Amino acid sequence: MKFLVIIFTILFSSSSFAQQNVDLEVNMKNTGLAYKKAVQAKELDEFNIAIEEFINLVEVSKTAKFYQEPEQSIQGLNKVITQAKLAKKAANDQGLNAAKESLKNIDNLRKKYHELHEPPGFFELLFGS
Repeated sequence: MKFLVIIFTILFSSSSFAQQNVDLEVNMKNTGLAYKKAVQAKELDEFNIAIEEFINLVEVSKTAKFYQEPEQSIQGLNKVITQAKLAKKAANDQGLNAAKESLKNIDNLRKKYHELHEPPGFFELLFGS
């Protein structure tokens, strides 16, 4: 029953976000929380709920307006979704430990694509790039 409530909540929140402007900062914080829950999960059911929430939140992020490098941002989000789905498959087929490599890849992708959106440094603002 708890699982159904969570799924309905995610579905309804995803559809309402898609119709509105996405607050990317808030959505990414929620995405990070879902990722953390997936990494820390001790049970397969707990992992599956967290990784599904993570995937849904990343899908919502794709609807946001990106001002810098929008094509690369969407490409990065698609790669993250692919890795999350691989992690879910690995966890369900081989156990939670098998999902760790894909989860690590998600973190590496996060670091790589966040660099696209870092604000310019002081000297870049002062002297131009």
